[in-house]
Amino acid sequence: MRRQAKRLFIAIAAIMIAGAAQAPAAETGAAIGTPATQATAIFAGGCFWCEEAVFDDVPGVISVTSGYTGGTKQNPTYEEVSAGGTGHAESVKVVFDPAKIGYQKLLDLFWHNVDPLTANAQFCDHGSQYRSAIFYTDETQKRLALASKDALAKSGRFKQPIVTEIVAASTFWPAEDYHQSYHKKNPLQYRFYRFGCGRDRRLEELWGPKGGS
Repeated sequence: MRRQAKRLFIAIAAIMIAGAAQAPAAETGAAIGTPATQATAIFAGGCFWCEEAVFDDVPGVISVTSGYTGGTKQNPTYEEVSAGGTGHAESVKVVFDPAKIGYQKLLDLFWHNVDPLTANAQFCDHGSQYRSAIFYTDETQKRLALASKDALAKSGRFKQPIVTEIVAASTFWPAEDYHQSYHKKNPLQYRFYRFGCGRDRRLEELWGPKGGS
């Protein structure tokens, strides 16, 4: 299932969600103006519908937002990003309470729900806009992310190199409203897309029966 099929799902959802708003204003990597008890993590792992479902409802996670980051164009749209010309990756911004869940746990959830061996693609979606990446917001996150990647590389689980990027967070642009909480708003379309994309099948190959969410 390629981008055309995904666009069909999106068109259906857009019709169902009347008056879908334009993308909200941009946000930086850090959670500006939030209490000291909140922190922000940003991950890219292919389709942001699926990545959002990984972190949503996890104890300690306050909110999950689908969006675009890592590119150059201001206020990109889904059509522009999915065409592959903006440099952005489909990604999720996870706001969490560090007293309830640590960044290391979020990293573990991230790794077990991506294919870290494939560059510029995830499952059936191909192009740099679907690359896997960790966008760190401070030096502590950078250190922990690099350490987790190094530990995974040394674990002996994979023979191929891990190609997931670890780069500094840049402007995060929230996606259009009809993308947010897609797995909850459109559960049948979401499950059909996920199955057709082969995501769970590949995650089981990489991580075992309970590897992905």
